[in-house]
Amino acid sequence: MKPFLCFFLIFIKTLQFSAQTFDVEAIKDSGDNDKRINLVFMGDGYTTSELDKFITDATNFSNSLFSQSPFSEYSDYFNVYAIKVPSNESGTDHPATATDVTEPFFDAAVVDTYFNTSFDTAGIHRLLYTYDSATVYDVLADNFPEYDQPIILVNSSEYGGAGGPYATSSTGNNADEIVIHELGHSLFDLKDEYYPGDVLAAEAINMTQETNTSLVKWKNWIGLNTIGIYQHEDFNGNPKPWYRPHETCKMRYLGVPFCAVCKEGIIEKIHSLVSPIDNYSPNNNTIDNLTFPLDFQLDLINPNPNTLESDWTLNATSFATNVDDISILETDLVEGANTLTTVIHDNSPFLKVDNHNSFHVYSVTWTINYSSLGVDDIESEANNYNISLYPNPANNVLNLKFESNSISELKVEIISIDGKRLTSTTLSNYENTLIDISKFSQGIYITNFYSGNVLLVSKRLIKN
Repeated sequence: MKPFLCFFLIFIKTLQFSAQTFDVEAIKDSGDNDKRINLVFMGDGYTTSELDKFITDATNFSNSLFSQSPFSEYSDYFNVYAIKVPSNESGTDHPATATDVTEPFFDAAVVDTYFNTSFDTAGIHRLLYTYDSATVYDVLADNFPEYDQPIILVNSSEYGGAGGPYATSSTGNNADEIVIHELGHSLFDLKDEYYPGDVLAAEAINMTQETNTSLVKWKNWIGLNTIGIYQHEDFNGNPKPWYRPHETCKMRYLGVPFCAVCKEGIIEKIHSLVSPIDNYSPNNNTIDNLTFPLDFQLDLINPNPNTLESDWTLNATSFATNVDDISILETDLVEGANTLTTVIHDNSPFLKVDNHNSFHVYSVTWTINYSSLGVDDIESEANNYNISLYPNPANNVLNLKFESNSISELKVEIISIDGKRLTSTTLSNYENTLIDISKFSQGIYITNFYSGNVLLVSKRLIKN
């Protein structure tokens, strides 16, 4: 009876909560969904007869996004889809209850739409949003559960939008700029660079209360690309104890580029979501007929222009650099287990790596089991690492942490500029490790992180 009862309950639940499915159209297909950042457009206030217009609007938004830096350089890291959700009526609500304009700013309206979007959210006229998150996420779960960022396009020519868990925008003048700005909030954790108000002011990639040029989080950009430390003012011109890196960033004004600090933050988030290693061979599913030379190849998601760099080591000895494929001869191997590793870094000029607490490191390791009879087998494994070192500069104690999809520990060494090893320890995955550097002299040191005997990354450490 238990299996039958379970089936009966599932059947009843299915009757009560049947999935609402809609047509899904691919606007930009760069690769497998599990290896890309998936932007998913949904429309609100588009009737069935207006769904072609919705696809046109979504396509135009996508084209505009990927024509602007840094999305143009990292375009192949994204897929874009559109879910065709019809509304009963065209447009969106305007209750005419805003307190920041003289209402009605335009005609008041109550419109029957699928997601129940509305102007005047929280009393702010241009704040176009919906609190019906359950419906938003039900549509995503039923139609495209692989989403990374939902974007709701509202069929209205009036100016409006919002960030949040899902970005929202109207489709009138500057609408594409609204979407890109709101994505800065929703997906990339950027703050407004006009003063967002006391409630929303907080430490972020592009917002801080730090005014010391040697300590501010964007210190390595100071003096470059007009990056500085600029004080926020409220809309009445009153100075606030918060600072931004630029005066004309897209997070402040529409129609201008992202500043260098925001570009850097966007690229760092891209790398935290997607590995640049799309595929590699041989892998554990494609190893057969092992004959020399042994060929190894990477299939990378290259930025445009390509800024990825690769370091190949065989048995902890440098073998090749900045190539996507290599060949190994029988004379290159020793009897027993041989370890071939390639480590991928992004050397983009948009990244001032010394100013970052986190590194995004990607590697593939092949274990080649060799004997006098030939190669017995090759095992392979891809790994992603997020390595943190802070504070930097540091006075007495250094915090180290790493996160990996499969590696349980890393070795770390701190060496002086003249190559003397001062300390070493082992880091455990997801655990914070403290290192006492109080006896170090003031100056610059190198912190090396190893997986086994393979150097993954080197980080400059400043001791105050």
